[in-house]
Amino acid sequence: QPRGGEMAGPGGGFCLRSCGADSPPPLSLRRRSKHQGPEEAVRDGVMLEKVLGITTQTSSGLTCDPNTGHVAYPTGFVVTILNPQKKKQTHIFNTNGHRPAVRVWDVEERTQVSELHGHKHGVACVAFSPKMKYIVSVGYQHDMIVNVWDWRQDSLVASNKVSCKVMALSFSDDSCFVTVGHRHVKFWFLDASREVKIKETVPLVGRSGLLGELHNNIFCGVACGHGRMLGSTFCVSYSGLLCQFNEKRVLEKWIDLKVTVANCICVSEEFIFCGCANGTVRIFHTHNMHYLSDLPKPHCLGVDVVQDPWLIFVIHRLPDSVYPDTIALTFDPCNRWLSCVYKDHSVYIWDVKDTNKVWKVWSDLFHSSFVWNVEVYPEFEDHQACLPPGSFLTCSSDNTIRFWNLENSPRNLLKVMYVDNNIQHLQDSTNVPDRGENVGYLDVKSGVRVMQISPNGQHLASGDRGGNLRIHELRFMDEVIKVEAHDSEVLCLEYSKPETGVALLASASRDRLIHVLNVDKNYKLEQTLDDHSSAITAIKFTGNGEVQMISCGADKSIYFRCAQKVADGINFTRTHHVAEKTTLYDMDIDITQKYVAVACQDRNVRVYNTVSGKQKWCYKGSQADDGSLLKVHLDPSGTFLAASCSDKSISVIDFHSGECVAKMFGHSEIVTGMKFTYDCKHLITVSGDSCVFIWHLSPEITNCMKRHLMELDQLQELPGLASLRGPPLTTGAKSCMAPAYGWPCLSSFLSIICFPDPCCLLTNGKLPMWAKSLLGEVDNSDSMTFNPRVSYQPQGRWAERANKDPIKTILDTDLTYFTPIKNDSMNEIDLEPQNLDQLLLEGPVSNNDCTAPGTLLVLYKCLIKAWEYDNSEDLLASDGHSEGETEANDLDENVKQNSSLPQTPEQEKYLKQHFETLVEAPAEEKFDGSLKDLKPEEEEEEEEEEKCLFLNPRLSISTRFLSRCQKNSR
Repeated sequence: QPRGGEMAGPGGGFCLRSCGADSPPPLSLRRRSKHQGPEEAVRDGVMLEKVLGITTQTSSGLTCDPNTGHVAYPTGFVVTILNPQKKKQTHIFNTNGHRPAVRVWDVEERTQVSELHGHKHGVACVAFSPKMKYIVSVGYQHDMIVNVWDWRQDSLVASNKVSCKVMALSFSDDSCFVTVGHRHVKFWFLDASREVKIKETVPLVGRSGLLGELHNNIFCGVACGHGRMLGSTFCVSYSGLLCQFNEKRVLEKWIDLKVTVANCICVSEEFIFCGCANGTVRIFHTHNMHYLSDLPKPHCLGVDVVQDPWLIFVIHRLPDSVYPDTIALTFDPCNRWLSCVYKDHSVYIWDVKDTNKVWKVWSDLFHSSFVWNVEVYPEFEDHQACLPPGSFLTCSSDNTIRFWNLENSPRNLLKVMYVDNNIQHLQDSTNVPDRGENVGYLDVKSGVRVMQISPNGQHLASGDRGGNLRIHELRFMDEVIKVEAHDSEVLCLEYSKPETGVALLASASRDRLIHVLNVDKNYKLEQTLDDHSSAITAIKFTGNGEVQMISCGADKSIYFRCAQKVADGINFTRTHHVAEKTTLYDMDIDITQKYVAVACQDRNVRVYNTVSGKQKWCYKGSQADDGSLLKVHLDPSGTFLAASCSDKSISVIDFHSGECVAKMFGHSEIVTGMKFTYDCKHLITVSGDSCVFIWHLSPEITNCMKRHLMELDQLQELPGLASLRGPPLTTGAKSCMAPAYGWPCLSSFLSIICFPDPCCLLTNGKLPMWAKSLLGEVDNSDSMTFNPRVSYQPQGRWAERANKDPIKTILDTDLTYFTPIKNDSMNEIDLEPQNLDQLLLEGPVSNNDCTAPGTLLVLYKCLIKAWEYDNSEDLLASDGHSEGETEANDLDENVKQNSSLPQTPEQEKYLKQHFETLVEAPAEEKFDGSLKDLKPEEEEEEEEEEKCLFLNPRLSISTRFLSRCQKNSR
């Protein structure tokens, strides 16, 4: 076994070499760079266990150790080294930074031993010389530089410029290497005797290959011959030509591969492998370039690779089957295995000892585009669960939802669910022949943006970037509902918790609307909320025995709502509104449902009380000096909080103290989703780099979580705390909420939403102390329950009429008649604008309470007087002077805030822009013209129907809601 090895390269390309028998003796390199790779990325016991993904774009990003057969490839900022025989991974962490460098690591110790800076824009490809004396690096097109390094001495030996884009390079021997690219095949020569005499960098000598009539081709791959073919050079062009050059740089032979596109080439002593479009890999003899055969093709696009192999074989026989393109090849001379990477981010390893009997050694399939969200499947008894224990789901812009399992080793993929029949986005669109600065391909609104698993594990709700909402049944994986819910991408979905006693699904979008659907009524629309003025970034349900909804958005607002029972369903009314001075990107609620943690643009985590809406804590969610906090997630015990920043870092923070216990790097793009597993052993992160990282938490962190869970279980068993969990779960009356999921209908929920005195509608204006006391706000911000009345005798001029007229508090009235948000989505007349006096006078008269029209009118006038006194302009929408905001400002005095957007590099423009544009106005409607144009052509209609605007049922729920609002405003 080799003792150690070295690996060179950043993300652009790398080469792996072990110190075997034919290599020079290993150096005793013990010096370490300033940036410790594994020590920085794996800190305080949080270790990267596995990576599900690959970011290889060309053969420059794939290599094999000729002595051990280990395969190395990039996965974000991490180099993954795969042992194909044991199916095990090891990882080497690249340092996080924007300065291009060639880095050399000791593979055995996983430490960086050399760092070479000589490129300004990036490194396209690197290679060791056969005797490992030199490293050659080629920069990106704008660098136009080829450098030769003595990596042991950290010195630049030779350098020269190139006039075109270089795609690949290969060493012939220690004194010659070849580069190919756009109309470019060039042979470079190293003069060793000259380098000994001159200690400074010398010009690199190069001679162009004699291409003849093929000079206009783009050459994308090159490989130099071995053994008896030493001196020959083979290269392929995008047009599908295989060329052979001799020692004199003369084009001797060329063969038409008869393919639409060729991408890569790999050469052994016996065979030439050419990777082409549609999954084709052609095999030729090296000595005479005679065609031998093709490798078996991989899976065809759009097929679930985990299903029955016989069914896959039958689909392969279909004439119109489409296969992913082959983009990278590397050969293992030890086992005679060929590793292939395809354009859909799948990896296959083929045994090619006998080209007539090629068989698959190993394969895996990963996401091919941005991964937007991850969800962990809940834990159930075996007979109740639809998926095995340890399962989690990811969704991506490649139009797939993938099911994975941590315990299913070595293959973690359980199933691939395709949300539509469009296979266009299954292949990585970044890998195109003439890749340049144009990133227009990223603007395609495709893929699944968000998903959520129902609490009973039976349904999966998903929202795509076109605004569609889909419901899948997980036992048979069937799509049961598809609704055009929004006019823009769906940003968040949330199921209500079982302890609320009602099954609801809320969907929120960039179109600033929230749709509340009743799960028990086959996802019937209950209400549409339009409080937010910009994109809604997060929405959560909470409450024990009651239903509360909390939402935040890019309009810097947090809305707290409480559900009420109305005649035709459920209606949410606002109870609190907190306005911050920074954009709010995400939030999560702890296990006690007492606090909600919000990720803010100024890199702070703000924690609010879910009942009072007041800020409890504020601390740093990232140690960086710039960027924004984009995602937060609490572990199942509520002990630790994971936060992701736009600098691509992940922090694990003590939720109550704000102390950072671990910080990790590894993703090369923004982290778009995080989830702790229910066993408290792993943290799963997903990113725009298409990779899924599985982090193993240290035993100390895991034990702390489990200890906290045990304490919570013991507290809930105490008799004194039984009231915190609400009334008993039995009710004599039959509930109107038929639990389709088998959830118990809590009498506590019915007692909250069925009585005629709902919770108070609070404003952002300042109220006198006696009014706050009546509303339960005084000294009650941290209690788990909302005490509606406190024994307090009003004083001062605010109470002058308290003993003269029967003034009732808002708690003693039915707010159903106050709110203009009463909603039945299918009944337009409910949305007609009405006068507030008329609404008050229409309230029911009761003999037991003072809710007569005269009393309500006095209440109305008194409230108007109070609002005028406090200079409050609006009851429902404040301009940012609430008590929650005042307290937040007091707590933030010692916290450095920076609300300006970070400066972003070009290569991260798209994902940064995705979050930054959340504050912009929603997109226009999808159709042109007026809704009146959609009126049905019928001559005989009643006059009332002619006045009503015809609503096309094919339009989205958001469009129909906005059209009704436009009609009512007229």
